[in-house]
Amino acid sequence: MDKTVISVIGKDTTGIIARISTYAYHHNVNILDIAQTIRMGIFNMMMIVDTNNMDISYEEFASQMKAMSDEIGVEIRCQKEEIFNMMHRI
Repeated sequence: MDKTVISVIGKDTTGIIARISTYAYHHNVNILDIAQTIRMGIFNMMMIVDTNNMDISYEEFASQMKAMSDEIGVEIRCQKEEIFNMMHRI
């Protein structure tokens, strides 16, 4: 299984989760876990997805997420699980 961590932060607006999950669905990306909070109007989400059956390259997926980030007005970051784990190792 190829896991990717998608993190999103920014001003809360309608449809953030819908846009990201719809994009993932259209490229055969399976959502394994999702957690989101809204504090004082700031949206924060972490999504763990399986990209093993994705029909585009990881680079294209991450690039399109970045483009969506600009459209929605939030910051979207994609990191492969092994990189995420190494960056957050204590």
